[in-house]
Amino acid sequence: PDTNMTERFDCHYCKESLFGKKYILKEDSPYCVKCYENLYSNTCEECKKPIGADCKDLSYKDRHWHETCFHCFQCKNSLVDKPFAAKEEHLLCTDCYSNEYSSKCNECKKTIMPGTRKMEYKGNSWHETCFICCRCQQPIGTKSFIPKDNQNFCVPCYEKQFAMQCVQCKKAITTGGVTYREQPWHKECFVCTGCKKQLSGQRFTSRDEFAYCLSCFCNLYAKKCAGCTNPISGVGGTKYISFEERQWHNDCFNCKKCSLSLVGRGFLTERDDILCPECGKDI
Repeated sequence: PDTNMTERFDCHYCKESLFGKKYILKEDSPYCVKCYENLYSNTCEECKKPIGADCKDLSYKDRHWHETCFHCFQCKNSLVDKPFAAKEEHLLCTDCYSNEYSSKCNECKKTIMPGTRKMEYKGNSWHETCFICCRCQQPIGTKSFIPKDNQNFCVPCYEKQFAMQCVQCKKAITTGGVTYREQPWHKECFVCTGCKKQLSGQRFTSRDEFAYCLSCFCNLYAKKCAGCTNPISGVGGTKYISFEERQWHNDCFNCKKCSLSLVGRGFLTERDDILCPECGKDI
């Protein structure tokens, strides 16, 4: 009897013969196309149909598409071999993604592409290279800046353009200056012409447009007492006696011999001294 020596070649799943049929090997086992597609085909995200063995299967993050179904959700252009972005389960070409979700640069009005470095301030966005000081035109980057009238200034330019300049050192006053004779000064620059101590918060006076602390002013300009030789300061209401171009503090206007106060009394003079009538009667 004839013995059929031919080895059987069946589908691993349905056991039907694969002789003369198209088959697919998976893990060294053969499957007819129908069984393979039922068992192993991925479902296309777009058309929800199986991606057959004769189709190219494109995948992204465990999701699958037919090659013809792999297109931009917005403009429907193919995304095969093109850059794309995913947003809320949808795939978008970079143009559609930019138009839909990217911010526009406040300076050049062009789209700031995803992944591009950008600057943000008060709801506005700029390309990093467009975020510049409106005075010197240099990119501000991560440096400090000052906004004014819808424009941004780097700090040095802002100070040059807007900050008051100290009369003394000509540099910008950015915080807490002093106004003297309607002109601005740094506190540390507004000092006594004599001793160079700061006058801010102190009592001071001026002479020939120069400011002095009271001590220096008295030493330089106040009348000197003929009795004690110290200055007679008119500040604070100090009373003094004046006689023939000489001045005395009230407390110093005393008889040279008996020290009796001569304020409001008659007196005599002997050269530089003043005497009460009693001590002067022997003159």
